[in-house]
Amino acid sequence: MTATLPPFADVLNLLPDAVCVVDVDGHYLFVSASFERILGYGPGEVLGRRAFEFVHPDDVAATMQQAGDVVAGTMQRHFRNRYIHKDGHSVDIQWSAHWLPDYGVRIGVGREITELRRAERELEYLASHDALTGLPNRHRLQLELRQQIDNAIRTGGTLALLYLDLDGFKAANDRSGHLAGDGILRDVAQRLQQGLRQSDLVARVGGDEFVVLLPGCRGQAAARIVAEGLRARLLPPYLLPDGPMQLDASVGIACFPVDGTDPEALLAHADRKMYAAKRNTVSGPDARVAQQSCGDAAG
Repeated sequence: MTATLPPFADVLNLLPDAVCVVDVDGHYLFVSASFERILGYGPGEVLGRRAFEFVHPDDVAATMQQAGDVVAGTMQRHFRNRYIHKDGHSVDIQWSAHWLPDYGVRIGVGREITELRRAERELEYLASHDALTGLPNRHRLQLELRQQIDNAIRTGGTLALLYLDLDGFKAANDRSGHLAGDGILRDVAQRLQQGLRQSDLVARVGGDEFVVLLPGCRGQAAARIVAEGLRARLLPPYLLPDGPMQLDASVGIACFPVDGTDPEALLAHADRKMYAAKRNTVSGPDARVAQQSCGDAAG
């Protein structure tokens, strides 16, 4: 028996990745069998229609830009976008694409990466959030703070930082154990979030230390009002297995630009003020929020 090559389309239909051929305007001329497996549409439902009709609305602009780059001669190997499956859910796809000017067509090979993207997003979340409370961690705080400083420099805006350290947490942890202490920290995180605007950010940066970022906060007086409001939210007793426990917080305030113009300087200033407030608690409960902040006094 003499071996002969099968039709090329039969070969493409065996591939687990979707192979698509479109014209210069993005109209489908051919789709392989895996296109239907990945997106639910058979060839008869897509041939002659533009590929952009099936792209997730949020990704259309980037996809059109990528298609233009390919037609201009840039071979694309790792472009990612989302398509809408026939049943309505989104599908993450990574594309390799090339323009064949002699034929006037663009060939794309798409691999579904929905599970990969889900795993990547989980890793991204774990890298930027505290595992116990779900709050942003120090790394995420640094990134957000840098972005907000850049925005403030560009627009002439302001921002403030609150550095909070729980007073009485060690005693609660020693009395009731680490599991109870973990529960307190989760409760604290929830109470802090409930006392902030959607544009604000609260991060856990240490065992019982939290930092609140307040974009647009104008000066020490406004920041102090927020700090006192958060302290009030933390005061109601925490219900532990061996009885209720009440906590407070010492708070240090730093404002951009008077107390620093970079993340490190602002965090260091707020940290110093927090420790000053903790040392001064003997002066009365109001001393738990540092008085000298945002350039109002030296030290």
